[in-house]
Amino acid sequence: MSTDTGSRFSGSLPSPRRWVENLSDTQFAYLLLLPGLVVFGIVAFWPLFRTFQMSLHADVLYGSERLGAFVGLQNYVDLLLGNRNAALPRPFFDLSQPFTSAVTVTVLFTVVSVLFETLLGFGQALVLNQEFRGRRWARVAIILPWAVPIAIQGMIFYLLFQPTVGFLVEPLHQLGLFSATPQSSSFDSLVIVIVADVWKTSAFMALIILAGLQSIDRSLYDVADVAGASKIERFRTVTLPLVLPSVLVAMLFRTIGAMRVYGLIDTVSSCSTVPSLSCLVVQSFSASRYASAATVAFVTAGIIAVVVSIYIVKFADVEGGGGGF
Repeated sequence: MSTDTGSRFSGSLPSPRRWVENLSDTQFAYLLLLPGLVVFGIVAFWPLFRTFQMSLHADVLYGSERLGAFVGLQNYVDLLLGNRNAALPRPFFDLSQPFTSAVTVTVLFTVVSVLFETLLGFGQALVLNQEFRGRRWARVAIILPWAVPIAIQGMIFYLLFQPTVGFLVEPLHQLGLFSATPQSSSFDSLVIVIVADVWKTSAFMALIILAGLQSIDRSLYDVADVAGASKIERFRTVTLPLVLPSVLVAMLFRTIGAMRVYGLIDTVSSCSTVPSLSCLVVQSFSASRYASAATVAFVTAGIIAVVVSIYIVKFADVEGGGGGF
């Protein structure tokens, strides 16, 4: 009797193969992605968890221990209230020193560089989307700066604005735009870093936006021509709404990259002159303030997460027809 009951019970259970066959296409796709998602989750979130764990301790400047006593969220309170500014290489947030404060420098760099990269990238993409002789060579010329490594890019602009070598320092100084030693000025150095970033990464924006432009159905432009729409009306009613998702994706990638800027600053000027959030993390870590470095790093990750969430919400609105910028 027990044998019959067991066989009936085991027969009622679906086999793994039958269970997989009963999955929908979406469920099966998630099943295939599950191993990769697990690995990605471990790689992405374990360092984040360890960083947060380190940030809950005090700094230890002497001795063999890397971390001090457990202090909970006190590091975050001190950092956000400005009580930690004196102990950091540069202030975390100080509106009275906008060009030497990590948050304001990062925000200024991100907003200005992404804005100009988007405008220039959009213009380049519109040009490259046209049929003209030599378009292939024009694409190579526009994309070429994107292939330049950051170290070489930084050295180019370092030499351009080096008072003893660069030919741009003297004329810009005579025009009153830069000081005689721009690389020792926080404002001038920030401008140079922004120009260097725009020179390189506007090509990246152009590539993504160009892909969006080329995905637009050309018959829509024929309909607009039949309706008597001008070039401006065609751009406003056809091009801009359909390319907006690509623009948002490009802006998202560039915003994340701009908020993590470090290498370009380190090669063009220095983290002491242009202290971004990433610079503050590296400098604090180099000074053996591991808890402070972890606190700044985790706050930076939180700021980036908020910005990404805003982009995702906006992207959903554009995709759903809920509006534009």
